[in-house]
Amino acid sequence: MEEFNGAGKPRALICSDWSECLSPNGPFDPISFNYPEYSAELEDIFRKYTGNIISLGRALDMIINEKGLTLSQNQMERYMEQEFSMYKGVRELIQWAISNNILFVINSTGFQGYFQMAFRMGLIPRLLYISANPMIRFEDDDSTTWFDIYETTDKPRNTEKILSINNIPPQNTVLIGDSGGDGPHFEWGAKAGAKLIGSMPKWSLIRYCRERGIRIHHMFGVIYGEGEKRDPEREKEIDFSSLISEIKRLLNI
Repeated sequence: MEEFNGAGKPRALICSDWSECLSPNGPFDPISFNYPEYSAELEDIFRKYTGNIISLGRALDMIINEKGLTLSQNQMERYMEQEFSMYKGVRELIQWAISNNILFVINSTGFQGYFQMAFRMGLIPRLLYISANPMIRFEDDDSTTWFDIYETTDKPRNTEKILSINNIPPQNTVLIGDSGGDGPHFEWGAKAGAKLIGSMPKWSLIRYCRERGIRIHHMFGVIYGEGEKRDPEREKEIDFSSLISEIKRLLNI
């Protein structure tokens, strides 16, 4: 699997959400797959926290602590074999970044175990850093450094840590997000001078940014209005390799 080879200092950072942003998979989909009787309830919890109605911590408490829903490695593997998906051109986007000395980081409220399994199965190019939720996690080698997310406000904190480790200025950073759950990340990015891309942007992100005067530099893919439901068929038509030229423009490379 292709990975950043560490040859010299990375010149920029692309830090992106994953669920419904680079992939149609939702963060709780592996649980819904294994416990289909909870699917509707899990979807409702997901929409509430991405819509900034409840916190991520409260959502996880409802799922894992109150309902006792967790996954074994075998359960996660079965889900990945049957349901894993990412949007067209995402692999090419990641590999372009890696080959051009740009650090690519996934910063997601999804479970670390999902990404561990994706790496092992060769579904995603292995990355140096992942920021994700540790409440479902398996044994792993140490070639990826993991940052924990318990609340959506952990996203900007983890991005700052990765920038500091690699001596990358925020101005050489592109943040990609899709929903209100990415709002705190975008809010930090706007203040720090990062470039912001809305990918398959939901109304919750658009509203969050409008209310706070945050400029989204580029809107990509299917743009959803207030109350509009997702259209997975339209989303499948979007080719993320076409985002490369816009990132090059934003980073001036």
